[in-house]
Amino acid sequence: MVIESFRDGNAESVGERFRRYGRMMPEGVTYHASWVDSGGARCFQIMETERPDLLNAWASRWADLVDFEIVPVVTSNEFWAKIRPQQA
Repeated sequence: MVIESFRDGNAESVGERFRRYGRMMPEGVTYHASWVDSGGARCFQIMETERPDLLNAWASRWADLVDFEIVPVVTSNEFWAKIRPQQA
């Protein structure tokens, strides 16, 4: 999960770059979905990669406009399958 905080709440600059250049993702990163908070200050994205360094490379392309928090997540099923044996 990627949480983007638009610097100075400036969503318009982010939107303009996106319209001009797209997501600018490197090969090996898959975009699944995104949501923007109702105030337009943050964007929440589900992205997938086997190489977390690729997410950092992607984030660097936007770092002048956006502050990033990259949170590794797994599905609920994957999580519970991992800890279920430990609960016994």
